[in-house]
Amino acid sequence: MENLQQHIDSVMQKASEAFKIYRKVSGKDKAVFLRTIAQNILDLGDSLIQTAHQETNIPEARLIGEHTRTCFQLETNARLLEEGSWVEARIDTALPERAPMPRPDIRKMLIPIGPVVVFGASNFPFAYSTAGGDTASALAAGCPVVVKGHPAHAKTSEMVAEAVLKAVSTCGLPDGTFAHVAGHSFEVGRALVLHPIAKAVGFTGSLNGGKALFDLANQRPEPIPVFSEMGSINPVVLMPEKLKAEASQVALTYANSITLGMGQFCTNPGLILAIDNPDLDTFIETLSKAVEQVAPAAMLNAGIYQNFEGKRTVALSQEGVKTEVESLVEKTGIIQAIPTIASVSSSIFLENPTLHQEVFGPYSLIVKCTDLDNLLQVIQHLEGQLTSTLMATEEELQDNPEIVETLRNICGRLIFNGVPTGVEVCYAMQHGGPFPATTDARFGAVGPDAIKRWVRPASFQNFPEKLLPAELQSQNPLNIWRIVNDEWTR
Repeated sequence: MENLQQHIDSVMQKASEAFKIYRKVSGKDKAVFLRTIAQNILDLGDSLIQTAHQETNIPEARLIGEHTRTCFQLETNARLLEEGSWVEARIDTALPERAPMPRPDIRKMLIPIGPVVVFGASNFPFAYSTAGGDTASALAAGCPVVVKGHPAHAKTSEMVAEAVLKAVSTCGLPDGTFAHVAGHSFEVGRALVLHPIAKAVGFTGSLNGGKALFDLANQRPEPIPVFSEMGSINPVVLMPEKLKAEASQVALTYANSITLGMGQFCTNPGLILAIDNPDLDTFIETLSKAVEQVAPAAMLNAGIYQNFEGKRTVALSQEGVKTEVESLVEKTGIIQAIPTIASVSSSIFLENPTLHQEVFGPYSLIVKCTDLDNLLQVIQHLEGQLTSTLMATEEELQDNPEIVETLRNICGRLIFNGVPTGVEVCYAMQHGGPFPATTDARFGAVGPDAIKRWVRPASFQNFPEKLLPAELQSQNPLNIWRIVNDEWTR
């Protein structure tokens, strides 16, 4: 324990010293840094893909796509920095003649908060791990990053970390701007979160893991924010008219979404709500025929497989739960998940909180409601979600505003006639939601706005012009958008 603490102390002290310099690095220079990281990752070539494939069982095609996405996230943040308006500069100039009290000159902008601890995710070895969205956005904000590599893809994490460290050196940035800490034990993460130099935490993973880190951070003498994205069951509401017209088509769409990547996405549709009628029977029949033909595939690792099997077994053993279908394709490996669809009545679902829990993997529960009022009642009892989906006609949206509003209030992203799987990296994306989906629904983990997790607003009052940050100087040398005396201007 003493050696671990000494190592963490050394890492965090270097991050603290680096912050004194890195927080002053210009947006354009940080953009060069992020692009250098992306190029270094690209230069690792096929060896990185093969290493990740061997460690995670993720197909090469998906890893190539995720690899591209990771570099795109770095590029997106680089463009954000070059444009510069993300700092939200606000200027209210002095009004010395104002009665009865003069107004001082006040200027405000977002500034970095300090060293950030990032925990790599097991299911995304690139996009949500060592140089993923949390790291990219924290570095963009001007915060040094200390990554706790995920043991499920330790070699992959080390390779990417070397690419980042190489960029630190190439760009002449201070030692400690980035660090990578390995280790299987919870004590490593605990020591990082509790270290007084850490100023924020980024995490993507399970509810138990994210909540544990959140609780640790709030027990510190100086509590710090923890931005945990902890998954959800992503309810899908099948409205009756939509189901009547397209039951089979919708079923085939959702068979693909539920089993995509063996269900190992935080946006996997784990809950389907519908009114019990012949159209739902058609939906279930088509869905079952499709799912029973999906071959079981190896999950990310033995731990995730065991967790899936355990939670699946518990869910299916609950009173009133019926197994509608399991894959009929024979398993050929020891950690292969069996795609499964189950159903239950709305009355039992409402009474049994166990059925509200995420089963991380290719599993979805259909809740059979009696009518639209009962459907609304079920929605009102759902916890916070990353996404909610409405499969409906436009008329059904117009005629059922309370269902639409209730779904909107429990999620970060409301989807119309689509699937929740697939998270676009763009300004308009909100990848977050009310607890327990995340620990703070005001922020998202995807897209340029993710940078706002690692900053805080700071005001400068009556400061000498030449000592102000460039973003707040009257002549606007960076040519960024600002609000000056209540008006947007460049």
